[in-house]
Amino acid sequence: MANLKSTLKVYNADDLKGKEGHGKGHVQKVLVGNEERPSERLRASLNIFEPGTYIPLHWHPIEGIYCCIAGRAILKDVEGKSYEIVPPKFIYISPGIACAHEWEVKEKLQLIAVRATTAREKNIQFTVDKSNMRSFIEFDYLIEQAGASFKSFY
Repeated sequence: MANLKSTLKVYNADDLKGKEGHGKGHVQKVLVGNEERPSERLRASLNIFEPGTYIPLHWHPIEGIYCCIAGRAILKDVEGKSYEIVPPKFIYISPGIACAHEWEVKEKLQLIAVRATTAREKNIQFTVDKSNMRSFIEFDYLIEQAGASFKSFY
């Protein structure tokens, strides 16, 4: 037992460095699933959205679950149905366009997001054009997330 070293990590979210998330007014702090706190299959983050933030209709290629821990937002699904999101609401996001959703943040919102993978190339989102329901992704964002590579051209 004397040789056993704990891998337990306890830390304060306020001490974590945040990065801009998906648009102005969104900051994401990775809780686990990065270089500082590695995980084999799990990525969890604290997502903070300022009031007035709007995240357009989009979908993810992987599943995840969100837990609202503070604030208030309106979440709309692909059919336009609205849901008021306040603590302690949970939102399950299945992969694919059928689970496309958009956010209108009314009060400073904090969500814990848990995704089923740490692979950066799978932790992406596709925007949906509501006029024709076609999905697209910005090329710079795709490159940044390691979802595209030009290695085969060299």
